Amino acid sequence: MDSTILQKARAYEAEQGASIPADQRPAYHLTPYVGWMNDPNGFSFYQGQYHLFYQYYPYDTVWGPMHWGHAVSRDLIHWEYLPAALAPDAPFDQNGCFSGSAAQLPDGRQLLLYTGVLWETQPNGTHRDIQTQCVAVGDGLNYEKLPQNPVLTHRDLPEGFSRFDFRDPKIWQEPDGSYSAVAVAQSETEGGAALLFHSPDGFQWEYTTLLDASRGEYGVMWECPDFFQLEGKQVLMAGPMEMQAHDEYHNGHCVIALIGSYDPETHQFTREKVQLMDEGIDFYATQTTLAPDGRRIMTAWMQSWSGSSAKPQGCRWFGQTIFPRELQLKDGRLIQTPVRELEAARGQKVLHENILIQDETQLEGIGGRVIDLTVQITPEEDCRSFTLKLAAKERFCTTLTYEPGSATLTLDRTYAGGLYQDIVHTRSCKILCPDKTLKLRVLLDRNSVEVFINDGEQTMTACIYTPQDAEGITFAADGTARVTAEQYTLNI
Repeated sequence: MDSTILQKARAYEAEQGASIPADQRPAYHLTPYVGWMNDPNGFSFYQGQYHLFYQYYPYDTVWGPMHWGHAVSRDLIHWEYLPAALAPDAPFDQNGCFSGSAAQLPDGRQLLLYTGVLWETQPNGTHRDIQTQCVAVGDGLNYEKLPQNPVLTHRDLPEGFSRFDFRDPKIWQEPDGSYSAVAVAQSETEGGAALLFHSPDGFQWEYTTLLDASRGEYGVMWECPDFFQLEGKQVLMAGPMEMQAHDEYHNGHCVIALIGSYDPETHQFTREKVQLMDEGIDFYATQTTLAPDGRRIMTAWMQSWSGSSAKPQGCRWFGQTIFPRELQLKDGRLIQTPVRELEAARGQKVLHENILIQDETQLEGIGGRVIDLTVQITPEEDCRSFTLKLAAKERFCTTLTYEPGSATLTLDRTYAGGLYQDIVHTRSCKILCPDKTLKLRVLLDRNSVEVFINDGEQTMTACIYTPQDAEGITFAADGTARVTAEQYTLNI
């Protein structure tokens, strides 16, 4: 604990973070203590609680030299901030401690495996990131970087892979006590690729194999990989950069899950299908962990790089994580649902059943900004569209519009307020299995909306910065529809 840079960050965040009123943050989504947050890191269950680290620049609400912020929770709802865990203070990471992950060592210590960044000056005077993989060990509060760092460099990669794009290791322990990790790298032939590494002890690493790659189809580079078994299948998750729009994919960054099979003897992963993980606006950089009861739980950065310059004026934090989601497989598709812990926070229940909707309608008791709302929409034959308006007051609102004729759901935050930049405000998705009734579960918080479609078959996620007194919720149909609405206030 002799790092001046780390001590400076800890002192700054302790002073500034504590001065941000709780009602100026989301009620149940994690934000940085102060300053900037992007990728969640080191999501793990350690010493009786969940640990979540995150890419962090405490001194401003813009991206800067990356630190690791740190928070813990026992229920995935209430988070306690701990002091920053890592700062860019070593010769091998002096320009940034990029994303990584965590595992427990046999002696009980926690191991952090992360990407260290060192700038290399180019002939034209610009800098490029030399990216290597590094380790630190600690007790859940304080962490020490080891002198043998880095433990993986570009020299450990197959021929043709870049030393400038090699990052984001995700570690796990194998049944025999050894460790494996998946990281991403880039080559001219493969594009973005997920590479598998192995270590007997978490400190000495070697390359194993290439699991899968974009090869011009899924972006130019991948980020934030994950690799895990789920209900008899193997899932490789990654975030393609510079994706080109086609089918359900939009331009820019997104998250995909490659679902298939894996042979642990030959280390061969066979891709069977690819799934887009979220069809909204703000969702990237996923990471999963195992809960003590065996559930696979996922978090993500609830933001997008294309919209990261847009933030409310005067806000002293920027970036947040999604509410954690349980992952399950159903008919070969990943299903996402809010972790069941949220049910313990449910307060007053309001239920309206089989209500006929034509013109814009308010239902008594339905409204608010910190709620868990489920709406079942059954369009009649004359229904051309149905609109659910959220966080509404005067000129402010965010809408979900369903067009049964095309089985299309559109999320639109154009009039949410709070932002003045010309960024993406709408996304549409095709409902995969359109039925007579569409079911939407909406988690609404002070600065976000998360939509779970048909029990989590699809999701749409977006940040909103609407004034907090905009609490109205209305229902409207172009034609006729019947609605059942069930709302719980969340006591957090």
